[in-house]
Amino acid sequence: MTEVDTTRQPGRIPAEHDGGAITLDGVGAGEPWAQPFDAWFHEGAPNPLHDHSAERQPAPCAMIIFGVSGDLTARKLMPSLYDLFTGQPLPDGFTIVGVSHRDWTEEMFRERMREAVAENARMPVNPESWEPFARRLQYVRGEFDDPATYRTLTERLGAPDLAVPTQGNRLFYLATGPAYFSPILQGLAAAGALERQANYLEPTQGWHRVVIEKPFGHDLASARALIAEMAILLTERQIYRIDHYLGKETVQNVLAFRFANILFDPVWNRQYVDNVQITAAESIGVEGRAGYYEHAGALRDMVESHLLQLLTVVAMEPPAFFNGNAVRDEKVKVLRSVAPPVGEQQVAAHVVRGQYTAGFVGGQAVPGYLEERGVAPDSTTETYVALRLGIDNWRWSGVPFYLRTGKRLPRRVTEIAVEFKRVPHLMFQTMVGLDLPPNVISLRIQPDERIAIRFAAQGPGARTQLRTVRMDFLYGAAFGEAGPDAYERLLLDAMLGDPTLFTRRDEVEAAWATVQPILDVWSAPESPPLFPYEAGSWGPGAADAMIERDGRAWRRP
Repeated sequence: MTEVDTTRQPGRIPAEHDGGAITLDGVGAGEPWAQPFDAWFHEGAPNPLHDHSAERQPAPCAMIIFGVSGDLTARKLMPSLYDLFTGQPLPDGFTIVGVSHRDWTEEMFRERMREAVAENARMPVNPESWEPFARRLQYVRGEFDDPATYRTLTERLGAPDLAVPTQGNRLFYLATGPAYFSPILQGLAAAGALERQANYLEPTQGWHRVVIEKPFGHDLASARALIAEMAILLTERQIYRIDHYLGKETVQNVLAFRFANILFDPVWNRQYVDNVQITAAESIGVEGRAGYYEHAGALRDMVESHLLQLLTVVAMEPPAFFNGNAVRDEKVKVLRSVAPPVGEQQVAAHVVRGQYTAGFVGGQAVPGYLEERGVAPDSTTETYVALRLGIDNWRWSGVPFYLRTGKRLPRRVTEIAVEFKRVPHLMFQTMVGLDLPPNVISLRIQPDERIAIRFAAQGPGARTQLRTVRMDFLYGAAFGEAGPDAYERLLLDAMLGDPTLFTRRDEVEAAWATVQPILDVWSAPESPPLFPYEAGSWGPGAADAMIERDGRAWRRP
């Protein structure tokens, strides 16, 4: 293994800068040094990728979506691209090429996309706005394992009416299952549509980037194998691993809340914080995704990605710059400091897994997980996970981080709650016999984005009457509008070449290393039990018992 150290290279950075990330042996080694450092950014100057005083206008490019007929494209990608095109606007040379096995004509493809946009986009759909967007939609039919698909696509990308306006810039979006990642990339490389670009600052034929959706592997070993496979065809700087939670406005507001205000940092540590709770609750079930969910489960689907990302945003140290590697360096440091439960006894004590049974959600009767279509009748896939983690570093040592996620819970809500220690001496208790609850800062990620602070205040009247009150910041009310969808921000960042909100390879490895000990115990013949919980409840009682053993209780968002 080789440590890449760029801090002592005067005036220059490596062409593939991993910010101190571990580089695989033989992969990316010996990359040529890039142009002078000040062509990228210099100390004290803003990163040009984050110069928000300038218009965030991407260069012309072709965006190629593999799996364009899938649910992700219909619900998120195409509506977000339409909203960007309508409100940004995107450059004249922007083109979308969809690739799928569906036997569609170009007219059929455009009509399907229009239906998806009309149903899911923020911006209204009318002929004046839709027609200019529809003219940018092109379609290539083919199987992902057929070399002819990539030859046809390459010819389409090289056509004079497409190649000139896009300047050779290509953004490949793999909206497919992970099993197709390597075949698609190998097919593109063999056909000459995708070039490995060591010097990403001065690509020879326009820039080439690839966006891939989670899951980034099935476990630590498969994640490492996928990283190695992709590193043969692409430099790390060309890969954009997307986690849509990081594109949410409120997640970015956590960074602003912490690092743009002097008020909170002095108490954001083990001296004042008692515990941190991160909840990602869903009221829906598997919603027709049993084929995927049966092989994933809540730990892989939510904890390894979304919840650990939220943990890093809460726990990270202030980065030196707000740029891709500086931010991600701090997140990786947090993940490497996480102390996961190891061994059967620790996993049994600090991790609870559950599976929902029939019940009522929102007043409607819903089936249990084993009754869902596509689920094996003897399935042991968890639909709920609660766990206790520690972070062994100077700031957070001794502070428990409680994470939980589940399907068929009472409501859809994602929230980070920082609960502070009680005051060391409550003088009011002798006067009025009060036992006031501790202060809490709650950061609501979805659905109603907000930040709230709970504290004690004197109530009206002549006698001392302390009450717990809440001060709210509501995102929509404060700014007069709802924020854009997370995919809008992330797609635009990928076009701009801004990797800050995407996941780096050492982040992926560190996240899998956190949950791998749990997966190992669960895969053993004598694994801890799978607890049932009724749909519409907040999870199995064993999760309440786990946190109560520490003298604490779960918040009810």
